[in-house]
Amino acid sequence: MKCLIVAAGQGSRLRDKGPLKPLVPIRGRPLIAEVIDRARRGGVDEFVVINGYRGDELRQALDGMAECEGVRVTHVHNAAWDRANGISVLSAKPFLDGPFLLTMCDHVLDPGINRLMVSLPARPDTVTLGVDFDVERMLNDPDDVTRVRCRDGRIEHIGKSIADFNAFDTGIFLCTPIMFDALESSQAEGEDSISGAMNTLARWHKAHVCDIGERLWIDVDDPVAYDKAERLMAQGLL
Repeated sequence: MKCLIVAAGQGSRLRDKGPLKPLVPIRGRPLIAEVIDRARRGGVDEFVVINGYRGDELRQALDGMAECEGVRVTHVHNAAWDRANGISVLSAKPFLDGPFLLTMCDHVLDPGINRLMVSLPARPDTVTLGVDFDVERMLNDPDDVTRVRCRDGRIEHIGKSIADFNAFDTGIFLCTPIMFDALESSQAEGEDSISGAMNTLARWHKAHVCDIGERLWIDVDDPVAYDKAERLMAQGLL
């Protein structure tokens, strides 16, 4: 299975750790290398990486890693990297014509989450989001995490500011090409984000959820989250 990784943004909140977020070292290796390794351990065998800000540097670094580790990587440049993340995902449309995982370059997941998502039964014309129902576990910033309202295995609403939520978005999706249809529809309505596309899919009754259970994950988006991730990884908990 292929995995699409969004790695186009500037990542200014991690600037103290390194000039280019996907290449910020964590436990001695670039953050994006950690994301790729965990996805491979989950069953992914090929990657499409969306670059943007300082994209040539990321491409060069990834090509070196891919050659050393035998990883297949296709690079896609998003010139509009300063817009919402749905623009990056849509730029990969020509390279993905079947089921694929979608994740972010700064979300470090228990490899079991990747395995769980890859093992899900195929549902044509749907997108399934891995969600964390333990909303009391404060590994991630509650003011920054994307919130989800789910019912009967489907998404009803998703967004950072919704008040009536019962799960968190972990940043990993099992997609089919209907994701691109939803992105195009959402963008036509003025919403460029992945969450906007997921709300469109929810209206189409095509947005499902998968409970990750007790598995851990963290969005390494700022120095506080970075320090938490390093501690969890050092303890073998993540």
